[in-house]
Amino acid sequence: MLNLADLLTRAADVHGADTALVEAATGRRMTWAELDDEVERVAGGFADAGLVAGHRVMLALGNRIEFVSCYLAALRAQLVAVPVNPRAGAEELAQMLADSGARLLVADPRSVSAAREAVAATPAPAVRVVTVATTLQPGEHGYDQLALRRGRPLPPLADPEALAVLLYTSGSSGRPRAAMLTHRALLANIEQITLVDPPMLAATDVVLGVLPLFHVYGLNAVLGATVRQGARLVLAESFDPDGTLDLIDDEAVSVVPVAPPVFKHWLPMEDLAVRLGSVRLVLSGSAALSGGVVDTFQAEVGVPVHQGYGLTEAAPVVTSTLCSKQATPGSLGAPLPGIEVRLVDDGGLPQHDGDPGEIEIRGANLFSGYWPVGDQAPDADGWWRTGDVGFIDDDGDLFLVDRRKDVITVSGFRVYPVEVEIVLAGVPGVREVAVVGVPDAETGEAVVAYLVADGDADTVRDGVAARAEKLLARFKQPSVVHLVDELPHTMTGQVQKGRLRAAERRRVLDLIEQEGSA
Repeated sequence: MLNLADLLTRAADVHGADTALVEAATGRRMTWAELDDEVERVAGGFADAGLVAGHRVMLALGNRIEFVSCYLAALRAQLVAVPVNPRAGAEELAQMLADSGARLLVADPRSVSAAREAVAATPAPAVRVVTVATTLQPGEHGYDQLALRRGRPLPPLADPEALAVLLYTSGSSGRPRAAMLTHRALLANIEQITLVDPPMLAATDVVLGVLPLFHVYGLNAVLGATVRQGARLVLAESFDPDGTLDLIDDEAVSVVPVAPPVFKHWLPMEDLAVRLGSVRLVLSGSAALSGGVVDTFQAEVGVPVHQGYGLTEAAPVVTSTLCSKQATPGSLGAPLPGIEVRLVDDGGLPQHDGDPGEIEIRGANLFSGYWPVGDQAPDADGWWRTGDVGFIDDDGDLFLVDRRKDVITVSGFRVYPVEVEIVLAGVPGVREVAVVGVPDAETGEAVVAYLVADGDADTVRDGVAARAEKLLARFKQPSVVHLVDELPHTMTGQVQKGRLRAAERRRVLDLIEQEGSA
C-alpha cells in the first residue's frame, strides 16, 4: 500500500460492520463501512471545491469524527493535510495559513471564530472555510455540504514520497515549523508499530483517543495504527481525570495511550484498579516517567505501563519498552523493528565511550525536512540528528538525558538540567520542577530552577539549597529559584522551557518583577 487511506479501505473490507469510531461527547458511532463511505464523499467534496493533488487542507478540529473523515479524505484525494491546534489564536492560525498555503480550512465550534479572523487576515488566494456544527456565515460551506455526494473515482497514488501531512512543531523556543511527512513515512511507522511483539494494538482492542489528533502521537501512533489494525477508537475531546475513567469503564477500553501528567491525576483516586478493569496496556510517551510512578501504578492497578521515545519528525515512535529485553527504570526502551539509533559527539562522529551523546536515528519513518524547502532533512546515509542527548545501556535501551539546546554550560562545564531536576524533585513539598540556563556575565550561563511546591516558600527554598549543596557540584547548583503556581506545558505534557528562558530574559531586562533566589 502506498497511501495511508488504503488502510481504511482494507479495514472496511475486513471489519465493515464492526464499530470503528465512538465519539464520547455525542455518543455517535460509525462502522468501518460507514467511515469508508463518508471519507469517499468528503474526498469528492474536496474535489468539487476545486482542490487537486498537492493542495493543502488545514484541519482546526478537535477529537471528533469529522477530523478523522476529513484527514483520511485529504489523504485519499492526494491532498496535504495540515492538522492544527483548534485552540490556536487567530494570529497563529493566520501565520500557519500563510506559511502552508492552505486553500481550505475546516473548523468546529471551538476554532471557528479564530479561523474566520485568521482567514480575513490572510492575503490572496482566498481560503475557503468549511464549518462543522456551526451556523454558516456568507461564503462559507457546512461539512454536510462537503460530504453530500460521491466524487469521481480518484487515481491511485503513484509516489509514496508524495507529501501527506504538514505538522507544525510546538515552537516552544522559536517560531513553529512544519515537518513534512510523506505517505512513506506515515505508513512505515505504522508498520513498525505493528511489528512490535507483544503487540501495542490488535484488532480486538478498544483504544482510548484522548491524545489530540492534531498532534503526531494521536494522529499516527493512535489513529493510524488503529486504522491499520481495524480496532475501535473512542474519541474524547479532552482529558478529565474522573470523566476519562468513566469513559474507559463504559466503553471497555483495553489500550490507553496517554501523556505523563495523567498519572499524577489518577494515582490518588480511589477504586482505580476497578475503574481500569478492562485495560490490558497503558502506553506513555512524550517524556520519561520516573520508575517510582510506574512501579506504584502497576502495583495498584495491575496493568503494565510501557514507555517510548518519539518525535514529530519520526512519525513519531522510535523506541518502546515493549521492545526491551528487560525494561529498566528510566528507560525509554529499544528501537522498533526497522529503526536504528546511535549516539554522536559534538563533531557528529559515532560515540562508543558510554558518555551521553546526541541521538541520531535512521529509518523509513523519517520526515523529508521542514516545509517548504526540505531543510534539515536526514543526511545522505539516512541519519537524522534529533537534538536530544541520551545514552544507551548494554541491553540497547535508550535513556534520555536532555535536549541538546537545553544543556547548560557553566564556566566551561556541562550541566544536564534533568540531573538537577531529579535532585530538586526530592525536596519535601516540591511537586514539579524545571531547570533552564540563562546568560551570566561571569560564568557564561547560570542554572535557574522553577518549582511548583506546597508549603512555606522560605522552607522550600532552604530545602532546595541544602539538598543541592549536598548532592550537586557547586557549578550545578541553582543560582536562582522561582516558586510558581504552575509550569507551562505542551498538549502532551512537556514543559515549555523556551517560555521559561524567555521569562528569564525579560527579568534580566527588568521587564518583570524579580523573584527571590536560593
